[in-house]
Amino acid sequence: MSTPREVEASCGQCRFGLGGERKGGCDLAVRIDGQAYYVRGTGIDDHGDSHAADGFCNAIRSARVTGRTAGAEFVVDTFELVAK
Repeated sequence: MSTPREVEASCGQCRFGLGGERKGGCDLAVRIDGQAYYVRGTGIDDHGDSHAADGFCNAIRSARVTGRTAGAEFVVDTFELVAK
């Protein structure tokens, strides 16, 4: 998708119920049309403390993204959190 689209963003394991196929703890994911994908191209802590009250492990946030799906991943070109 080259046009920015608003999606849900959160921790794949803590909030979206994705399997733990990735090692090292929590991972950023987006949900597009009801389907969750791990994110490649930006990390969970690149957007603040993931374990803060409003962090990705505790909240589902809105983000504007561009990129493409590749299997079980979403490869981001741009990722911008939407202000609450």
